[in-house]
Amino acid sequence: MASKHTSCGSSVRCRGFTIVELLIGLAITAMLLTALGAAFSASLTNYSENEHMFWTINSARQALTRMTSEIRTAGYFDGAAVPPWYGVAHNAGPSNQCTLCLPNHEFITYEFRSADKKLYLVKNATNQRYVLCDNVTNATFTTTSDNGEDATSVQISLTVQDGTFQRTLSAAAVLRRIPPGISGI
Repeated sequence: MASKHTSCGSSVRCRGFTIVELLIGLAITAMLLTALGAAFSASLTNYSENEHMFWTINSARQALTRMTSEIRTAGYFDGAAVPPWYGVAHNAGPSNQCTLCLPNHEFITYEFRSADKKLYLVKNATNQRYVLCDNVTNATFTTTSDNGEDATSVQISLTVQDGTFQRTLSAAAVLRRIPPGISGI
């Protein structure tokens, strides 16, 4: 039996792709894959930037929570001492630091240093410094006072920056332990 074999001759046209069609298809596929790769890369970069900013803001929120908690419970009264009240010192205007006395009679200072862009907790007795927050571009403590010496409340503004993103967070704390003779808020 004879085998039927057809070859692509001049009278029969072969079906398939020409080399030009294959090259055009390959070029289109390469462009689509390049666009897909660029979109994926941009997505990864955006995710990374958002994650860094999230951790920076989270760190600032934790610092604000700690500071407001300690400011609210700051102070103690010792009638035998001069001065008899130890609480939060009043600053005449906005300041980059806030000094207060904890209920355990320990004096601490929250201090912003613009040189290294950090917010510190300083234990005044030993001068030990602990970093509360990194990437800080500005921090201000504004106190209110009825007698000009002892603060009754503290307003905190903290600006953090990561790359080109910058956010300002604020918090306020009213002292729960108001010194004798001060009306409070």
